Amino acid sequence: MRISKKLLFAVFIFGPMTIPSFAGVIVNTPANNSVVSSPFSLSAFTSLCSGQQVSATGYSLDSSTYTAIFNAPAITTTVSAAPGGHTLHVKAWGVSGAACDTDVAITVGVSSIVPAGANSVSSIQTFGGWTAIHDTGTPGSSSGWSATTSSPSRSGAARKFSMSYSYYGGERYSTSFGDDETASNFILDTWVYIPSPNSGLVNLELDLNQVLSGGQTVIYGMQCDGWSNTWDVTVNKGTTSQPNIQWQHLSAPCNIRNWSTNTWHHVQLSYSRNDTGWITYKSATLDGVQQDINLTVLGAYSLGWSPTLLVNVQLDGATSGSGSANVILDDMIVYRW
Repeated sequence: MRISKKLLFAVFIFGPMTIPSFAGVIVNTPANNSVVSSPFSLSAFTSLCSGQQVSATGYSLDSSTYTAIFNAPAITTTVSAAPGGHTLHVKAWGVSGAACDTDVAITVGVSSIVPAGANSVSSIQTFGGWTAIHDTGTPGSSSGWSATTSSPSRSGAARKFSMSYSYYGGERYSTSFGDDETASNFILDTWVYIPSPNSGLVNLELDLNQVLSGGQTVIYGMQCDGWSNTWDVTVNKGTTSQPNIQWQHLSAPCNIRNWSTNTWHHVQLSYSRNDTGWITYKSATLDGVQQDINLTVLGAYSLGWSPTLLVNVQLDGATSGSGSANVILDDMIVYRW
């Protein structure tokens, strides 16, 4: 190889030239020892791993055995994590088997709409005790099941809800996750994935039930309605002892049939109550777009339940014949204060 006089001159005057190899994983965001909110942005790339071209990258949290893998030398995604300190492991693999890892220490704070000191329960989709039952408020019939799944998943342990139905039947899935008779503000925060095709699903309902110290049950009910193209909320049109539960359409638009399939959607539902069980539905946020509601209605019922906090996920069928529907939820968190 011939070396030019100009290059020799540069080496003589300035010393040997260093060509950067960018070996290892370069994490752009989040910064090490930073405080982030959940979900947070992850941006990283790897040009070379131990001198090898990179075939895949990925990440995991803390001591989790699950690693999200991307068949590319770069990662641009969002990651959900519970409040507190975490170690984010960002990884890369070379074409000949080399492995590289950069660890980033982060502290996850609560969302800007959640006050500091709020209690939270995370990963509710992984809890045992999920039950499935036909919702008698819908016509027809239904049957269903749910189970955890690693693919598709954001955390490595999502929950798939599957339903078969006839004549617009709806299936309700429920689990209890604790007891708090005094909390009066809530945010239900979860990620939703709708597999293609989506022709069998017309409504997606996400509820929270709370039993108060006086024995009344407050039902915070919200659904994305494919019939009315709106967010709906449950309202007790009667009294606590003689309830008459109904759905009320809002001006806030939502149509589950129009949600893109095979991708994750971020849903955040916010509401509060007073001491007598009147609910103020505050907002519904879908993929970062917040729609204010600010509607106050009666939401208390004398049902004779024992103290509990409970979440419901309900799928409603879209056809008068027979059909099926599937929805996957991940990173389900309930904040309360």
